[in-house]
Amino acid sequence: MKTAIAIRHLAFEDLGTLEPLLQARGYTVRYLDATVDSLYAADTLSADLLVLLGGPIGAFDDPAYPFITDELAVIRHRLESKRPLLGICLGAQLIARALGASVSGMGGKEIGFAPLTLTAEGNASPLAALGDVPVLHWHGDRFDMPAGATRLAGTAICANQAFRVGNHVLALQCHLEADPRRIERWLVGHACELALAGIDPCALRAEAQALQSDLPQAARAAFAAWLDEVEAAPSGGMSP
Repeated sequence: MKTAIAIRHLAFEDLGTLEPLLQARGYTVRYLDATVDSLYAADTLSADLLVLLGGPIGAFDDPAYPFITDELAVIRHRLESKRPLLGICLGAQLIARALGASVSGMGGKEIGFAPLTLTAEGNASPLAALGDVPVLHWHGDRFDMPAGATRLAGTAICANQAFRVGNHVLALQCHLEADPRRIERWLVGHACELALAGIDPCALRAEAQALQSDLPQAARAAFAAWLDEVEAAPSGGMSP
């Protein structure tokens, strides 16, 4: 049985539509709460897949949130082992930091549904399965491209939306995993942020409702294509 461990920072920012896909492909899914669980108590280094999920803090906020130091150590060990690693939003920013790239504020928020603009490399990657389907964006920080990484996608507001390192690391600024059928948890959990940004939750709810079929289908196709690459690699996803 394959194991997927997801490091979570907020209860409702979970694996979303990715979780049933992993289970259908034979993975046992386990969550670790980065804020209270020991990230070394579980098999975070030997798991077949490690997923770093999103959260409302910054990748360089370890002076205020010391658990980030442990999380970065886990990420660096994982990168050294070249075992499969997926980062989403904060998770992607932490991977970028671990690879030596800068993460900084955008000066505003990118919140809402919009399609990605894929690079030539992105069009040859698993993200090509998204087509022009809008995905969920919910962030105020952005990452620079790490040295040696391949840029896959951007938007008009945020040029760096996705990168990969080999076939074993995929980092997504957008929330491709988010299930639009469960958007209400996001609207309530981030109510203060929406209010401060002047974003109408009713508009987001309507956008999510319109995408409740197309987005999960496109997201599953993209994630499945990446998992196909990971599982086809030598030693269960380890790059040579």
